[in-house]
Order: sequence, then structure tokens, then C-alpha cells
Amino acid sequence: MIRLLIPLLIVLALMAYIGWHLWQMLPLSQGWRATVIAVCIGMVFLMVASIFGRNHLSETLIGSIYYISTAWLFILLYMVLAFVVIDVVRAVVPAVRPWFVHHWGGVIGVAAVLLLVFAYGNWRYHHKVCTELTVETGKPLLRDYRLVALSDLHLGYTIGRKELARWVDLINKEKPDAVVIAGDIIDNSVRPVLRQAMQEELRRLKAPLGVYACFGNHDHLAGTGQSGDFFHQAGIRLLRDEVVLVDSAFYVAGRDDRTNNHRKPTAKILSNLDLRHPIILLDHQPYHLKESERAGVDFQLSGHTHRGQVFPINIITDVIYECSHGYHRLGRTHYYVSEGIGLWGGKFRIGSKSEYTVVTLKGTRP
Repeated sequence: MIRLLIPLLIVLALMAYIGWHLWQMLPLSQGWRATVIAVCIGMVFLMVASIFGRNHLSETLIGSIYYISTAWLFILLYMVLAFVVIDVVRAVVPAVRPWFVHHWGGVIGVAAVLLLVFAYGNWRYHHKVCTELTVETGKPLLRDYRLVALSDLHLGYTIGRKELARWVDLINKEKPDAVVIAGDIIDNSVRPVLRQAMQEELRRLKAPLGVYACFGNHDHLAGTGQSGDFFHQAGIRLLRDEVVLVDSAFYVAGRDDRTNNHRKPTAKILSNLDLRHPIILLDHQPYHLKESERAGVDFQLSGHTHRGQVFPINIITDVIYECSHGYHRLGRTHYYVSEGIGLWGGKFRIGSKSEYTVVTLKGTRP
């Protein structure tokens, strides 16, 4: 209860702060100002309707509500930042105060800045970044292997089949031997994913040695049974505390998401393996990285963080996680935390990137 109460109080405090500024800035009658503030508050609660109604209301309606309400959260965040800056400027430069009291000039100025910021954020999201990474294991391999590694597709109401098709084309151009996905393939529900037959797009992935994935927290949210069925239909080998030997050369292991309190420890999953082969571990949430190093993992792929998705949340994720994004190394273990090819909610990337990673797995020649 407390976990829900504290975020709710924070949101209400921020809404009160935004509401007060809107009341001061808008050169409208009291009735119209009250209406604008009520709409701003109501947009937040649309998300609740999208969550509880996602399996009952029409998909078109739920999709629209979900996209608008989640995008609105980011807009509200930047309204808070804008008003903080305005408060500081007003305190330092008293001459500008009239611009932000019942003045269309101030309103248009703030709106224009926010529009530019979110236009950039949307462009940044659609501009996918390919990150190149070489992992040298020091273990014998007859040849190098080319892997495409990605995470956090979040397929569903906001990311549909057309967008997925473009991603598949990008991945196929890299001509990977295998594709590995570190969870959150599905967003919150399999309903829109199945309606759009997105499994057909994923089956277009050209990876001779297979496509492998672990569950993420959103896959659990959508239901492990339904998510697992979708993975199977899409030609994805789901690894839930399991290991497979690929091409008789390297292992790919997948941990279930930490949403499952009973998932196996990494060391137990990897016990009894031939450690002469390189081990790749898929673990959605990048916690307790030392466990993988102790268990003999050569390369771990994670996601989940999105690196905060937008500023200044990326600063928070950088503090919370030992590695919130990019490359990391402990001993002989290489780590990569992907910022995700997709995202949650509004399609904005500010201070983060949408990426997929091309990994060259190298070993010694026997």
C-alpha cells in the first residue's frame, strides 16, 4: 500500500505545481482555466482505464488511450522542468515576470519549446543506432560468430507490426548467425500482438543458428502462458532458466525474469556445463552482475533500464544500476546493457537512444 501511496502523492504534488502555474499563466476566464487543468489531470488517469480495460474495451480505443496517456506523462514531466526554469528566471530577472502572468506570449513560448523538445525526442527514437561490440572469450572457437543482440521491443498498442517489420529488415541486413533478445518482447498484453499477427514478422528473421530470448517483466505482465505461446509461434526459442548448446560451439542460457521469485540462481542454471565452450547469458534486469562473473559467464546481455528513456530520468537510472547502459566488464565476463530498440509509452528518446547491438563473438583457434 505504501509503495502505491508514495508515487501517488508525488504525482498529486506535481499536478498541483503544474496546475498553479497554468492558473497563473493562461489568459483565460476562471472557468476555462479550471477546464484546462481538469483535462491535464484527467489525462493522467486515462492510463488507469487503459490498464484495467485492456482486455475488455475495443483495441482501437485502448490503444489510443494508452498511447496518449503514457505520452502525456512525459509531457507533464517536461512541463514541471519548464516551470522550474521559469521560477528561477523570474527570481533572478524580475523584468520577465509579466510574461508569465496571464500572457499569451509566455504560454506560446513555453509551448514552442516543449514542441521542439518532443519533436527531437520522437526523431531520436525513430533513429535506430547500431552498436558494434567485440567479445573475446579466450576459449576455443573454430570461427567468429556474428550475433544481433537486442532487448525491450515492447510490442503492443504503441509499437505495431509496421514498425516491427522495419526492425526485422534492419536486423536481417546485419546477416547474423543468431539473434539473442534480453526480454520484454511484449509490452502489456498479447491481444494487439496476436491481432496484428506480429509473429509472422518475427519469423522473417534470418538467423541460421536460431533466435533465443528470455522473459522480461512485461512479458510476465502479459501472462507467461500467452507470452510463451507467442514466442513459440514467432520461432523464438524461449529460455526460462534453461541452456542450449548452439552449433556445438557456444552456450546460450536464459534466466527467467526476477519477477519470478522462484527462478534459479545463475550458478545452478549453468552447473554441469562444459566450460571450454563460451557461455552467453540473457538476463533481462541487470542486477547482481557479480553472480554471472562467479558462475563463469563470458557475455551477459541485459536490458530493462531503457537508460531512463528521457532526461532527467537517465540520471536516476545511472545512479540506481551498477551498469545502466552500454558495455561493462568484471574479470573475464563481458556485459552489455541495451537501452532497448523499443520503449514504453510515448515515443520519445531524450538523453538515451534506441539501439540494437551487433556482437562479434571471438575465441582462440584450437
